[in-house]
Amino acid sequence: QVQLVESGGGLVQAGGSLRLSCAASRRTFSSYAMGWFRQAPGKEREFVAAISKSGGNTYYTDSVKGRFTITRDNAKNTVFLQMNSLKPEDTAVYYCAARAGSSSYSALEYGSWGQGTQVTVSS
Repeated sequence: QVQLVESGGGLVQAGGSLRLSCAASRRTFSSYAMGWFRQAPGKEREFVAAISKSGGNTYYTDSVKGRFTITRDNAKNTVFLQMNSLKPEDTAVYYCAARAGSSSYSALEYGSWGQGTQVTVSS
């Protein structure tokens, strides 16, 4: 288990940008693949992006490709999600998650979760 704390959410107008951060408690952070998921009201939690343990491989859901970028800094035990060209449909609570091993698109395969940070995009 690893403790995760997200930050950086907020209210932004459509077309704007936000940068989410997720700080992890474990020194073995580099042993975990990391993912970002989001959940809008009345909808299921969905995959947004994932990054491999080294940061060499990244994965995105189609709706955010070209707009969002996931990165990590293993020296600082932190993963980031840069979100540009935000749209109202990006409004959701965003969660980071950690998985011991390789990256995955499935929320069921992540064992540690943060508390979430709200992102609201106004039109």
